Amino acid sequence: MTRQLTAIIQREDDGYVALCPEWDIASQGDTVESARDNLREALELFLEAAPPEEVQERLSREV
Repeated sequence: MTRQLTAIIQREDDGYVALCPEWDIASQGDTVESARDNLREALELFLEAAPPEEVQERLSREV
């Protein structure tokens, strides 16, 4: 299943913070690209490891 998600990336101090509001998952990096890539990896790891109930709960929330 492919899904398009939002990534909000903001500069903070010497780096960038990336947030996916649909899943309430964040990551960071030294550049916009690395913050985005790290967020993608965090989302993939979450979906691999999270119990189905947690995934369903996050899917049903409004952003």
